[in-house]
Amino acid sequence: MDLRKLKTLIDLVSESNVSELEITEAEGTVRIVKAVNNPGVAAPLAAPVAMVAAPAPALVVPATAPAPAAPAEVVGHVVKSPMVGTFYRASSPGAKSFVEVGSVVKEGEPICIIEAMKILNEIEADASGTITQILVDNGQAVEFGQPMFVIA
Repeated sequence: MDLRKLKTLIDLVSESNVSELEITEAEGTVRIVKAVNNPGVAAPLAAPVAMVAAPAPALVVPATAPAPAAPAEVVGHVVKSPMVGTFYRASSPGAKSFVEVGSVVKEGEPICIIEAMKILNEIEADASGTITQILVDNGQAVEFGQPMFVIA
């Protein structure tokens, strides 16, 4: 992997809500992890060799804590993120949201924006119906395939 591409990837991680990025190519694997404990410390520079981050500390749950509840069954069509990026409900910070819970949408109608690599990608509804749930907060990072909306 050339140095320019590596620098671009590091800049992408440092300027986004993504905390970790791993790329595998023929030359090897690059893993970039953003430092989260100390915001003043820059993310470590990655070289085109396999890098492994330190394991995260184990979560300690007291024995008296109740078991986590099973996720509720989703009823309807789930609209999933087609890419990794930052989720926005409106076209600009002061603008009205594309949809709200209860909004009726038609297939192909814009429902949100995902910013990826400084490009705003308008995401369209892939089914017609009524928005029953919005599963992502405005400005939140989303992963590929992450559920964003439920349409009934």
